[in-house]
Amino acid sequence: MKQTLIAIVAVAALALAAAAPAPAFAQTTPSGSTTNMDILAAKLKADKKLLVAQTVGRTDVEGKAFWPIYDACQAELQTVNKRLAATIAAYAKEYNANTMTDAKAAALIAESFAVDDALLAAKKSCAAKLAGVIPAAKIARYVQVENKIRAQINYELAASIPFVQ
Repeated sequence: MKQTLIAIVAVAALALAAAAPAPAFAQTTPSGSTTNMDILAAKLKADKKLLVAQTVGRTDVEGKAFWPIYDACQAELQTVNKRLAATIAAYAKEYNANTMTDAKAAALIAESFAVDDALLAAKKSCAAKLAGVIPAAKIARYVQVENKIRAQINYELAASIPFVQ
């Protein structure tokens, strides 16, 4: 079970990376080569951007204003994703070491709620930035895409992360 939880943290980090903006350049290992995880993360980010482009459906004029905001929103969401990954990693550490205490569990709960609050704030901020740039129906489609991707990630995490002992 401990190895499974470690694998879950790795998958969660990769899945959360899919919600991040595509890097300007591929990250490399100390030897200078790009890792398979980096390539997969970049592919997932590109696929997400393509899905957003196809689902939201913008005109050329809207697109010129939309994409910079989208990229800024993805950076904002990546900050939240990093906090979530850190929270999951902290839980995995305690779970694997079998050192969970009530105080540690309370701290993890508080951080989990703070991550949820930060996610909602980021989504509201992104929607507000898009107001006036694209029609409200297109903003709604964009929010739906973000919600569906996040729901899939949350499903995978919920199915894989064991209950606190």
